[in-house]
Amino acid sequence: MGGYLIYLAIIIIIPIYAQYKVKSTYSKYSKIPTTAGMSGAEVARRILDANGLQHIAVRETPGFLSDHYNPLTKSVHLSPDNYHNHSVAGAAVAAHEVGHAIQDKVGYSALRLRHALVPVANISSKLAWIFIMIGIFVTALPNFLLIGIILMAAGVLFQIITLPVEFNASSRAMDEIVSLGLISNTEERDARKVLNAAAMTYVAAAAVAVLELVRLIMIFNNRD
Repeated sequence: MGGYLIYLAIIIIIPIYAQYKVKSTYSKYSKIPTTAGMSGAEVARRILDANGLQHIAVRETPGFLSDHYNPLTKSVHLSPDNYHNHSVAGAAVAAHEVGHAIQDKVGYSALRLRHALVPVANISSKLAWIFIMIGIFVTALPNFLLIGIILMAAGVLFQIITLPVEFNASSRAMDEIVSLGLISNTEERDARKVLNAAAMTYVAAAAVAVLELVRLIMIFNNRD
């Protein structure tokens, strides 16, 4: 029982800390303007144009930190604060999303694999726990638990593949904003802090998913 409580505390604390870290870091550097005085939208447009991606639109999207790149519509979407404000955080986030657009252009293999797994991950995430709960509470149907574990494993694979995609996008983002002179040398360190904090949320999600998958596998093996 004690071990389970420790496990439960870990899978709760890790994501909460990651969310706290990204929000506090973003809040701090969203108040610090860049010396270039460019909004996130302007930063995104500048990087896109410099990489021959003039056809990709930069659009404002509602929500807090709802920034993303849509590979289907070939468009970069920035939350209101990042779209309009001239902050270090906004520049870093905008550059990161453009990093995904650059990945798409060059055919980055991990991004292609993640896109291919999206429908599988969507289906598995909806069905996995249904099979798992039936398999756990109806002991006469052990195969349901196994099916649930397999479905969950597909979702875990998706989250693991997401890690190199996000880290690579951040690396491309830093290369672009530095080489194009969109931030100063002192701002480069701050921009990295923003991107590293954001990356922690993906690492935390993947870690929790792996831990939960391992726990379910152990339950299945012990039952056998």
